[in-house]
Amino acid sequence: MKTMHKMQHGQGMTEYIIIVAMIAIAAIAVYQYFGQTVRNQTAAIAQEISGQDGTGAKSASQASANQAATAGDTKNTLDSYVNQANK
Repeated sequence: MKTMHKMQHGQGMTEYIIIVAMIAIAAIAVYQYFGQTVRNQTAAIAQEISGQDGTGAKSASQASANQAATAGDTKNTLDSYVNQANK
């Protein structure tokens, strides 16, 4: 009876690990799409706060967002994700 309880506890932990791994993979995919956009937006904010003109970084951020939207519309398979990551 005690052995069965330990096995069930291990199963719950395994399921938890699988869920955490899936969330991590989803976060990596989102970062692949929007990472450059976030970096450019952060750069624009930092430039504006320091009193400089952040228009260039803002424009780069918009261009990155457009590229991410285009890439999101065209990716259908895991191969295309791998090929995008190698660029």
